[in-house]
Amino acid sequence: MSHFNSEHATGHQLGHDADDIKGEKYGGINIHTGVDAMVVDAEKRVSYGEDSIVQDEFDTEHTTTHRNLKPRHISMIAIGGAVGSGLIIGSGSALSKAGPVGLLIGYSLVGAICFTVMTALGEMATWLPDKRGFPGYATRFVDDALGFATGWNYLAKYLLISPNQIIASVVVIQYWDPEKKINAAVWCSIIIVVILAINILGVAFFGEIEFWMSTCKVLVLVGLLLLGIILDLGGGPSKDRIGFRYWKDPGPFSHYIYNNDVGVFLGVWFAIPNALFAYIGTELIGVTVGEARDPRKAIPRAIRSTFWRILVFYVGGIFIVGLLVPSNSTALAGANKSAANAAASPFVVAIRLAGIKFLPAFINGCILLFVFSAANSDVYIGSRTLFQLAVQGQAPKIFKRVDKRGIPIYALMTCVAFLALSYICVSSSALTIFRYFTSLISLYGALIWIVLLISHIRFRSAMKYQNYQTSRLAYKAPFGKLGSVIALVATIIIVVFKGFDAFMPKFQYKTFITNYIGIVSFLGCYLGYKFYWKTSLVPLGDIDLGASDRFYATQDSPEIVEEPAVGLKAKFLRICKKMIE
Repeated sequence: MSHFNSEHATGHQLGHDADDIKGEKYGGINIHTGVDAMVVDAEKRVSYGEDSIVQDEFDTEHTTTHRNLKPRHISMIAIGGAVGSGLIIGSGSALSKAGPVGLLIGYSLVGAICFTVMTALGEMATWLPDKRGFPGYATRFVDDALGFATGWNYLAKYLLISPNQIIASVVVIQYWDPEKKINAAVWCSIIIVVILAINILGVAFFGEIEFWMSTCKVLVLVGLLLLGIILDLGGGPSKDRIGFRYWKDPGPFSHYIYNNDVGVFLGVWFAIPNALFAYIGTELIGVTVGEARDPRKAIPRAIRSTFWRILVFYVGGIFIVGLLVPSNSTALAGANKSAANAAASPFVVAIRLAGIKFLPAFINGCILLFVFSAANSDVYIGSRTLFQLAVQGQAPKIFKRVDKRGIPIYALMTCVAFLALSYICVSSSALTIFRYFTSLISLYGALIWIVLLISHIRFRSAMKYQNYQTSRLAYKAPFGKLGSVIALVATIIIVVFKGFDAFMPKFQYKTFITNYIGIVSFLGCYLGYKFYWKTSLVPLGDIDLGASDRFYATQDSPEIVEEPAVGLKAKFLRICKKMIE
């Protein structure tokens, strides 16, 4: 139960809210029928976040976001939230330290964990879509305190990552302005205004913009992969057939810190946290589920696209980069000194090594699109996270107010205000701060994965305890509970040892802080809330699995029919659909 706003748990307030919305539509669905009966049922619910279920069922017109995201929006937003500077830029330093095979191992292992997390999330989200996102499942299946900590730490992550993406965008723009004749603050201001405009025009407009930007990402990435294959087979200007040459010299693995077998292991391990940062953001569909029109269709579709995205774009992209760029390339070594620079991308290095002169600038423009799209999605996620914290009474009430288009306007403006942190790129230390933010953000992302896996384990345990058959699941995680347990252990190990280079060869306190401070803040929120409100673990028998039936009973889910496209647009959309399904 929300302890900060307990009036939502009172029968009087519940009855008032229900009366307010009789005849109104919840996410476009009329819920007049049966509302009084649900109020009576709601009055009986206590503790364990049950008031949040009531909030989902009886939102007023002033505190309800709109379900205006279509299945194709959900699928493409899932791509847009993940494909950004991590894969395109960050993989360069990992290649130099891990080698091509070491990098491939790191991305494959983290990709397997990521897919397991996504399937676990998909199973819970199709069982019961929760507008609160990840905190909602932690509250519902584990403990109020865990939901509180998850919500605030997830919000902190996006309050940091949004301005960080803008900093990356500015540095990419300066590729065309190496002398920095135009002040970085100008670019920051332009980007902030554009992001605000996209988000303030409504979720449907946001979804459409992100759909097209993410579609461009897919097309560019596919183009890069095809170009990489052509170059490797000798189709470049020099007609040089590369094959697996660089796997032999300088070799499949690099040495990191130590020039022995330990150095090989540390190189591979360095690639794992690096891959973690690249994959962070894939869980975006856990936030968009609250505004999906048809969760049982949209979410499984997005999960399926995740598998192919991981296999083709991440693992496939890393494999091709390892073929085209030697791990001892001086271009990579020099690029590592300036994080977030487009030249740091191994894809750009590969094109330069192939002697193609006109493409680097084009790829730089594509990287700008990738990072801007990620920043745009980050503001959306942050505003919805703050909104749901307010709905639960865990943030000031003002943040749960929405305008007539369903936009949580005060939450959105707060997140936009934090974009002002991007103006630090005017200083000479901006790139160093960018690297530190990257370490901190990847830690917050890993903690979210841990919470999702714990929630899924508890969800499956509750189903078994209450004799719910898994055959009732609209979408079933292929690896089940065991897969979540294995992924949980693996993620915890990564979190504990991700900052190993802070101790080698000597202690570096800045690296240590950015790699582990997130754990302190997370535990602080969790333990502080738990001890103050004396919350406890939700007993398996008290987990309300029946909320799924009540939710779908109020939803009139007609078949969603997209507006028919004609001509070139129809062909283009069919191609995009094949790419993501």
